[in-house]
Amino acid sequence: MIKLIIKTNKAKQALDITDIINQEIKKLEIKDGVCNLFVTHTTASITTADLDPGTDQDYLGAFEKLIPKLDFHHPHDPQHTPDHILSSLIGTSITLPVENGKLVLGIWQRVVLMEFNGPRERNIVVSMVSSR
Repeated sequence: MIKLIIKTNKAKQALDITDIINQEIKKLEIKDGVCNLFVTHTTASITTADLDPGTDQDYLGAFEKLIPKLDFHHPHDPQHTPDHILSSLIGTSITLPVENGKLVLGIWQRVVLMEFNGPRERNIVVSMVSSR
């Protein structure tokens, strides 16, 4: 198991972490298997996405529109309740195949950390299982 610290630099951000994950796979010399990524926070998520220029803002804008304007009851800080909801909806983990020492992704897919309450240091736990 590997624990990564990823620093975000904006309040809301879609951050491409694909290359970081592939570097960790290479260090472990995993050829084929599966890689599970888990972000240990309630106001961030992890997913795959197309990150052509501008699409990061498209995602963040669309996510914002998903959450209605309500009087939230979160006792700690009601203003970031939408961030918790988005984290739950998008998810805090993904599992991806590994082949020939790299994540198997579609031509436009990237692994993306979605920050909803930054900037912060985010912890990602990386677990890998080799099939050989």
